[in-house]
Amino acid sequence: MSPSASEPVDAVQQAPTPPMNRPFVDRFFKISERGSSPSREIRGGLATFFAMAYIIVLNPLILQAGEDMHQRHLDYGQLVTATALMAGLTTLLMGVIGNVPIALAAGLGINAVVSLQLAPKMTWPDAMGMVVLAGLVLMILVASGLRQRVMDAIPGGLRRAIAIGIGLFITLIGLVDSGFVTRNPDAAHTTVPLGLGIEGKLQGWPVLIFVIGLALTFVLVVRKTRGAILIGIVVMTLVAIAINAVTSTPDASWGLTVPKVPDTFVATPDFGLVGQVSLFGGFEKVGILTGCLFVFTVLLSGFFDAMGTIIGVGEEAGLTDERGQLPGMGRILMVDGVAVAGGGFGSASANTCFVESTAGVGEGARTGLANVVTGGLFLLALVFTPLAKVVPSQAATPALVVVGFMIMAANVKEIDWSDSTIAVPAFLTMIAMPFTYSITNGIGLGVLSYLLLRVATRRTRDIPWLLVVVGLCFLVYFLLHPIEQALGVV
Repeated sequence: MSPSASEPVDAVQQAPTPPMNRPFVDRFFKISERGSSPSREIRGGLATFFAMAYIIVLNPLILQAGEDMHQRHLDYGQLVTATALMAGLTTLLMGVIGNVPIALAAGLGINAVVSLQLAPKMTWPDAMGMVVLAGLVLMILVASGLRQRVMDAIPGGLRRAIAIGIGLFITLIGLVDSGFVTRNPDAAHTTVPLGLGIEGKLQGWPVLIFVIGLALTFVLVVRKTRGAILIGIVVMTLVAIAINAVTSTPDASWGLTVPKVPDTFVATPDFGLVGQVSLFGGFEKVGILTGCLFVFTVLLSGFFDAMGTIIGVGEEAGLTDERGQLPGMGRILMVDGVAVAGGGFGSASANTCFVESTAGVGEGARTGLANVVTGGLFLLALVFTPLAKVVPSQAATPALVVVGFMIMAANVKEIDWSDSTIAVPAFLTMIAMPFTYSITNGIGLGVLSYLLLRVATRRTRDIPWLLVVVGLCFLVYFLLHPIEQALGVV
């Protein structure tokens, strides 16, 4: 889609300035060429950071929940430092080398695999070493050109569906993280997994903050207000701080981040976990075959989660060409591989591209300069962690819902719904991402159903052989548990 279709800002573009007369930053990041401006990139970088700053708190909680084979837990303070450090460095790297507004941080899902599946069977350095190995394999795949060819093999209609699925996925993330939608307790013995608010009712000030923030952001977007998403986040954060100060709202009602002015704005970072890895120690603990399966699990999740996010954010930002490719895709994919390995090296788990980057794109971000802002804020959070934890999810999540709408509106009409061999896989891709809470699952179901329907209708000539290989990998992925059972891994 074109940049103007998704953003509420800068509707009238100025005549282009000759390249040699532009500032160095403009030329380096190609800001004018992509129809953006430094102010929009800064706003976009801020919006992305606020939308994903929760990872500074959530990733340490997930990793600390696991224990290794010696019943050891990682230190929470060191995990906070590792999470912010690796998010900042990898996001900066993607901005400077990849020149796209796609921020990176510890991937949700992968961190749970590391914490609850890998670590209990080995030591923490062993588990993080396997993450590093997965990143190294990804880099080899990029260097060989194989990873980009896999992305190119995805049909155009399925690419659009991936973008839409991500839009629906981040919308559900926004609704759940805000408390507008909650998980029904198992004790209810109901087949309905989610419900409105608490027991079917919207209760409490935090949810009200989300509802007002959502309404405010949509109004600003419709009125094409510059900085609509960022304004919504900042305004509702200030309102939340005021409400929390004058009411008796329990801290637990806000979730991970309570909107109150911290007692101190500075914290001392602890880099004790950085570099604590053992590349091949895990294989000694679980064996070669089981170790390879663990690496494969991390590799496949990182491979396709990032691929889906890159496609979705690229489409939303209008950076893809007529073939659905981003400029400098090789560099982007290489940075992603480095991020996976770097996350393991820093003991923060694999870093990957974050779908919350769409919050910045919705604010107007089109270049890597936005990433420089986001990455810089993550690095500042090393010392200002208390300040970074002021923005509650109820103030930031309206941005995810609004961007989810933008992605849906821009892509749904581009799918050929008259061709069932595209329409059915597109549909399955779109619904599987939010309903299974996984980008990888959505892509997998889309690819497998596409291959099945093409074979069933005897339209196999236009199936790239590489897509068949991808389909086989997904078949192994979905059957991984019985395979592990057969091998005695679980």
